Amino acid sequence: MNFVLISFILLFSVSLYFFSKSRIGYFASSKQFKLKALPKYYAYYLSLWCALPAFIILVSWNILEPTIIKNLIFSKIQSDSLNEISKDELNLIFQKIKAYYSGNFTGQLSEGIKAGADQYKRLLSVASSSKVVIFLSVIILFTGFALKNISNNIHAREGVEKIIRIILFSSSVAAILTTVGIVFSLLFESIKFFTTINFFDYIFGTSWSPQKAFVSDVSAEMSPEELKELSEAFGAIPLFAGTAFIALIAMCVAVPIGLFSGIYFAEYASVNVRKFGKPIIEILAGVPTVVYGFFAALTVGPFFRVLGESIGLEVSSESALAAGLVMGVMIIPFVSSLTDDVVNAVPQSLRDGSYAVGATKSETIKKVVFPAALPGIVGSILLAVSRAIGETMIVVMAAGLAANLTINPLESTTTVTTQIVMILVGDQEFTSAKTQAAFALGLTLFVATLILNFIALRVVKKYREQYE
Repeated sequence: MNFVLISFILLFSVSLYFFSKSRIGYFASSKQFKLKALPKYYAYYLSLWCALPAFIILVSWNILEPTIIKNLIFSKIQSDSLNEISKDELNLIFQKIKAYYSGNFTGQLSEGIKAGADQYKRLLSVASSSKVVIFLSVIILFTGFALKNISNNIHAREGVEKIIRIILFSSSVAAILTTVGIVFSLLFESIKFFTTINFFDYIFGTSWSPQKAFVSDVSAEMSPEELKELSEAFGAIPLFAGTAFIALIAMCVAVPIGLFSGIYFAEYASVNVRKFGKPIIEILAGVPTVVYGFFAALTVGPFFRVLGESIGLEVSSESALAAGLVMGVMIIPFVSSLTDDVVNAVPQSLRDGSYAVGATKSETIKKVVFPAALPGIVGSILLAVSRAIGETMIVVMAAGLAANLTINPLESTTTVTTQIVMILVGDQEFTSAKTQAAFALGLTLFVATLILNFIALRVVKKYREQYE
């Protein structure tokens, strides 16, 4: 149903665009009235007033419909029951009703569930019919409103620009609110975590064993000695060290190769080499991370293990070296493409001035082009570091899950993002310290990334002022 309605919106608005454009063009050519904007703006105005209100109504309806139907069924169940039913029991009954309606119900069937399924079916039917009626009514109403304004020869361009400004403003507000929501959700859950687990034990502890937090309210059910032992089990130093270590290995691969390849394509490569070489490198960015993970786990990891055994070294099947190396290959396009773009953005006048005083091409690149492009290069490296820190699949499949505090690249280790995934897999109790630890790790990762951004902005600002 939703697909049909969205398709109808698109087809109808496109049809209105071409219809209004041709009609306005006819009126303008016949000089019936003097247009206050180009014909295309009248067409945009009509299409936007047709599509946007209908789309907003459709999205709002789909968001509110499940909640309204659920509350109506809850009211019916409560009125038919002689005893008060808790919210959890109501949710369980509602899930059984939905399962019976969809044909996936297993267990003991009661008359109440059958009656609830019949009511659920009726409500869905009424909601579907009402949605279509309201949807079409909104389209007709706002299309008529737009046609009336066009017939009055309004300033269509100003109307279109106003609508676009509202869309851009709404998008900006949505992005800001999303960021604020993420920060506060991390912050509130992290505060709950640190009320149970000592902050300094978390930051400076060297043992990570979140599986010890198996009760929902540790503060009420554990003695002070047990709480201290539990707090010491949430030492995140191994996770921070593993994240930094694997990211460092990845950067040792990605930064030199990406930086040199970007400079080569921008300054030395011929047109044909650049035409085919750059897209081939950028293909690496389109490969799914799970494919890199399989490659690291099935090819790179065993290769290093066999190679190490042949020279007498003990190499783990899941190693930081394998994960970091493959992650570095994945990140190469980020550094290479952005470096190529920022080097090409350096004004040609700087190169010409360097050549005029007798500098060679390599000297010009090293002394003039590279320093001028450094702000953008720092940004590309920062993007690569953020990508490495936030990577999960490659580490899960190639580096292991053990929180080992080691600087040996041949041993297994883990990262912050991997532990967040492992903690939140399956059914979780959000009052447990184990689950809340994932939010504390997320907040720590957020703060670390924020510090990296601040440092990079300082570097960019310094060199930008020097070369502007």
